[in-house]
Amino acid sequence: MKLFKIITLFPDFFESPLQSSLLGRAVRDLKIKVEIIDLKKFSSDKFHRCDDYSYGGGTGMVLQPEPLFRAIESGRKDNTKIILTSPAGMVYNQDIVKDFSKLDDICIICGHYEGLDQRVIDRYVDYEISIGDYIVSGGEYAALVILDSISRYIPGFMSNPDSLEQESFENNLLEYPQYTRPAEIDGYSVPDILLSGNHKKIREWRLQQAIDKTRKIRPDLYKKYLENNSRDTEKKE
Repeated sequence: MKLFKIITLFPDFFESPLQSSLLGRAVRDLKIKVEIIDLKKFSSDKFHRCDDYSYGGGTGMVLQPEPLFRAIESGRKDNTKIILTSPAGMVYNQDIVKDFSKLDDICIICGHYEGLDQRVIDRYVDYEISIGDYIVSGGEYAALVILDSISRYIPGFMSNPDSLEQESFENNLLEYPQYTRPAEIDGYSVPDILLSGNHKKIREWRLQQAIDKTRKIRPDLYKKYLENNSRDTEKKE
């Protein structure tokens, strides 16, 4: 069973997500175990404060090292890998998700305020991760993204594991357009090829649609797709 430990100032944040949808089912079926660690319980302050002003001045507060040291040590094992959610981290992508999916024991620290004391990072943190070039109210949002994206690679998490191979970002392509019944609505029709029953032609159409969509919306991914295809062609030759 894959173990996730999440260190947070707001443990209630995770109650609903861990009881709902695929994550909730994975927890109930013991596919994953998620331990929510309340950082405030490791504070030595009588008011359970875990932040203080930054040395050198500046706006905002900084998470203190002492509560974090204690919280991390409370559940750390030899194989525990520690992830810090941080806007200063490397941008999360599907390749990183696949790498993280091979880990058995993951501890996620939810960043807050102006960040946390650098000594925590120096001593414990293996990876600093940003889920994108924008700001959210706390690292809990990012922790959920990381938790869910990794869990999808656990056998039995998804009812149809083959769908992983067809999702966006696999092979550096966005997903092709999807259609369902009815075949026509308000003058908008499903493409004829999808009604043809010719599965080879359908696969070719979907691939081309994915390529065209990626080229238009995510030229950065399209460039990676071309580079990977070029390398694969060279290997075959």
